[in-house]
Amino acid sequence: MQAILNAIEEGTLDAEIVMVLSDIPDAYILKRAAQAGLPAELINCRGHRSKFPVEAQSETAELLKKAGVELVCLAGFMRLLRAPLLNAFPGRIINIHPSLLPEFPGLYAWTQAVEAGARESGCTVHYVDAGMDTGPVIAQARVPILPGDTSASLHARIQAEEHRIYPAAITEVAAELGQE
Repeated sequence: MQAILNAIEEGTLDAEIVMVLSDIPDAYILKRAAQAGLPAELINCRGHRSKFPVEAQSETAELLKKAGVELVCLAGFMRLLRAPLLNAFPGRIINIHPSLLPEFPGLYAWTQAVEAGARESGCTVHYVDAGMDTGPVIAQARVPILPGDTSASLHARIQAEEHRIYPAAITEVAAELGQE
């Protein structure tokens, strides 16, 4: 979120953040939103540690619609979306993932890459569908896996690329939505 906010402030991304949501009560993104004067809400997942209940998805979809959201940009949201949200924003939900999809979907992709002995990794911005990191790719950035890399060192380099390509991908998607 900070990279998106920075790009907006620098004038390299013509967008407005109208709402910040998190499913984690003490998530730093909520603090960042407050510091930036942005409306922020907590998604109530009703005690589910990993699932995103249908009722919560319906409530979230309504909250986003009322706020006038045109494009939903996920970052660090570790729950699968289903019909209530996907249907409310068809082709208008994107995500950033720390691997070169379709390789290493799911959690800790940078660790998966190091443990698999991959020569490169990177990040992917993709449209969100009902699968785990399976939607169509919008943009990717490659990062070499260097001798002696740890999960942490690779993850840091991937994050630098994420901060670069996510705002650019948002610009691309927003332009496509504006042509419809």
